[in-house]
Amino acid sequence: MGLRARLWPGLGPRGVGLEVALALLGTVAVGLSAAAPGSGPLAVVVPGTVLLVVTLALLRRRAPLVAFTIGAVLSALSPAVTVASLLTAYAVGRYEARWPVRTAAAVVGAVAVAQPWTLTSANAWVGAVGGALVVVLLPGALGAWARTRAELVAALTGRAERAEAERELLAREAVLTERTRIAREMHDAVGHRVSLMVLQAGAIEVAAQDPGRVEQLAGQVQAAGRQALEELRQMVGVLRAEEVDESAPLGPQPGLTDLPRLVEAARAAGMTVAWTGPAEGSAPVDPAVGRAAYRIVQEALTNAGKHAPGAPVEVVVERAPAELRVRVRNGPPARAAQTVPGGGFGLVGLAERVRTLGGRLRAEPRLDGGFGVEAVLPA
Repeated sequence: MGLRARLWPGLGPRGVGLEVALALLGTVAVGLSAAAPGSGPLAVVVPGTVLLVVTLALLRRRAPLVAFTIGAVLSALSPAVTVASLLTAYAVGRYEARWPVRTAAAVVGAVAVAQPWTLTSANAWVGAVGGALVVVLLPGALGAWARTRAELVAALTGRAERAEAERELLAREAVLTERTRIAREMHDAVGHRVSLMVLQAGAIEVAAQDPGRVEQLAGQVQAAGRQALEELRQMVGVLRAEEVDESAPLGPQPGLTDLPRLVEAARAAGMTVAWTGPAEGSAPVDPAVGRAAYRIVQEALTNAGKHAPGAPVEVVVERAPAELRVRVRNGPPARAAQTVPGGGFGLVGLAERVRTLGGRLRAEPRLDGGFGVEAVLPA
């Protein structure tokens, strides 16, 4: 195995067998020609044949010019070796990529085969030129065609492999993008409901001495739980559907008109929220922009309820000529916040959503200890 790799790099057992078979074929052809009368001195033919066979077997692919040069010299010295030029000329055309070298080799080989210094008549010239065409130029042209075809096949194969790899990459990216979108929707929709339930459960504990208030809060917790389950059921149902209905919603798709209800739900959970919406008669916005604005307010209210309990919250949505501005600010917490598990991906999802629409998002702590979320969405 090691010897084969050194002598015939890149060839398998079949390739090595082909090289040896071609060398033996050249040996038989030269041997038959040498047996013919007038083939030249055996002192030239026999060593030349052995040398040519060795170079054909070992160097035909790696250094085709070596075998070709030996064959051309021997052809000039003895016509018996001329037949070997068929293999050497093909090897030059097949394994030598430089056209100037191919052209020079064709001229040298044609001269060696035709031997113009021995020609004395027009018929001899015609026969010599025909022989050079058949023995040197035709095999060389076939070799060049085979090389061009192999390079074309390799290029098409590589292009197909790259295209397949790109398709797999695009499919993988599409899957990851869809998973991220679904996770963001579930976080926005279900996480907000659960956060409200946590706030309402805490309010129940505070109002334990007021049965009427406890009953009211318990009903709100129950309603929020049902809504969370319904939204989760809708999303899971879409994911499990065998046939995709393009008209079916992928989940709740609220917009600007749903913001007052969102604020009221937060107030019902015990939060103090000041709401300022777009002016009456404002120009409508794109549904995607409206959904993004809703999610921004929803996430900001959820974070305010979790991290700043009892703090007042201000929600302002303004419609400008070419943009929609959303601002949610909360003050410092009025009491210690309870530890609520979370993945920390809410603001990251908002940033991705706003960036997709070509807008700007800023979320940062305020100097008074509160927190502010501001977004500018193109509309």
